[in-house]
Amino acid sequence: MKFTLRHVVVCLMCLSGSALAQTSDDSDNITRLLRAGQVDQAAARVESALSAKPRDPQLRFLRGVIQIEQKRTNDAIVTFQRMTEDFPELPEPYNNLAVLYAGQGQYDKSRAALELAIRTHPSYATAHENLGDVYTKMASESYSKALQLDASNSAAQVKLNLIRDLSTAKAQKPTPPPPVATAVVPAPVIAAVPAPTPPPAPVVAPPPVVQPPIAPPAAMQPPIAQPPIAQPPIRQPQAAPTQPALAAAKPSVAPAMRPDESKAAYEAVQDWAKAWSSKDVESYLASYSKSFATPNGESRKSWEAERRARIEGKRKISVAIESPTIEITGSASATVKFRQVYKADSLSANSRKTLKLSKADGTWKIVEETTGS
Repeated sequence: MKFTLRHVVVCLMCLSGSALAQTSDDSDNITRLLRAGQVDQAAARVESALSAKPRDPQLRFLRGVIQIEQKRTNDAIVTFQRMTEDFPELPEPYNNLAVLYAGQGQYDKSRAALELAIRTHPSYATAHENLGDVYTKMASESYSKALQLDASNSAAQVKLNLIRDLSTAKAQKPTPPPPVATAVVPAPVIAAVPAPTPPPAPVVAPPPVVQPPIAPPAAMQPPIAQPPIAQPPIRQPQAAPTQPALAAAKPSVAPAMRPDESKAAYEAVQDWAKAWSSKDVESYLASYSKSFATPNGESRKSWEAERRARIEGKRKISVAIESPTIEITGSASATVKFRQVYKADSLSANSRKTLKLSKADGTWKIVEETTGS
């Protein structure tokens, strides 16, 4: 059975939340060398840059990536392990450790690293998927052992066959090419390149709304002032067909109502980001619906206590929203997708974020929050 884990897709904007967003000129140059296949030159450049900035997390992460390229698996493990000690709030080093451990057949260590990644960032989808794959591999080995001890164990054989079928289906699933701005880390041993998130469907923007370009990658620095948040593009309804449709259309609101609803939903997301940036915990928590699905299934009280501690524990916070898209379903549901640029003290994170909102009593509230998808 072929076993694969999803490695972190490394670009100088992707170390998330999840994430390590700002990059320096050094990081940009090193990434360009990697993309050009000049691994040895990239290795020399990263070591030179680290001699001046030994604690820079972006440069240290790139060192681990280069070590993977050079097949120096044990060195890469040391690099990512030290990052988890110095930056325990970042989930990506844990995920990469898990991939490397799995490549060596150390599935208990791989599982433990992924559980730490999820504990750090409960909505980190890649870590959840990888953890499922690790459990699948461990189950496969246990069923195989059971059959070695008792070849007549038909139940174990059926379960083993199901796992093999699942793994085969996953391996055969076509993987779309990565976006141009992304440099993919070659998979160590069993690590497979993940399928990147496809771009959102194109939307028709209203006349003229100025949208800021995506911020270029940059290295982790002390936080800066929150950048302005631009009005998002608003998805306009299509004209009704002149003939009866063959299939029933999805429910939609009246055309004259959709722009206002999209604007109101986006303003609710802006208010959420501003409250987070200003460390206004009460307003931040009030942005979430009473029916909000907590990321790890914990109680609302426990989740609020954890969020309060994280926000109040930072000296400064900046949360910016970039490239938003909005989809309105009916008159009371909205999905807002965007790139979240988060900065707090010495931490920077840049990741994809999806917020699902529901309108009650004329106010949009967050009912579900997902990062990295």
